[in-house]
Amino acid sequence: MTFERAVGVDVRLEGDAAVVTLAAEQRHLNGHGSIHGGVIATLADIAMGAALDAHTPPDAGPVTVSLVTTYLEPAPPGRIVAVGRITRQGKRITIAGAEITCADGTTVATAVGTFTTV
Repeated sequence: MTFERAVGVDVRLEGDAAVVTLAAEQRHLNGHGSIHGGVIATLADIAMGAALDAHTPPDAGPVTVSLVTTYLEPAPPGRIVAVGRITRQGKRITIAGAEITCADGTTVATAVGTFTTV
């Protein structure tokens, strides 16, 4: 089973972006009834990694070096989407960004990740 399947997300590529969608259920919520911050960070990481993976040779794969997530609003249960894009790709290090929105279009978090490939 892939990690994405275990988490319960759908990953697809749209142009230069990777779009990760989750139908957040009770198991994805924190004690306050909103989507857990770790779930949001995971979605951002998957989206940015998938965007980089689309530009990586088949014999290599992206690995997260650093991930910074900024939480802007509580994310209610239901559909949540992370869109990841490459900001700058170098020889060894790639910078990517992600925006995470809930069903009504509200941006609930942003993220910046640093990646390398192995």
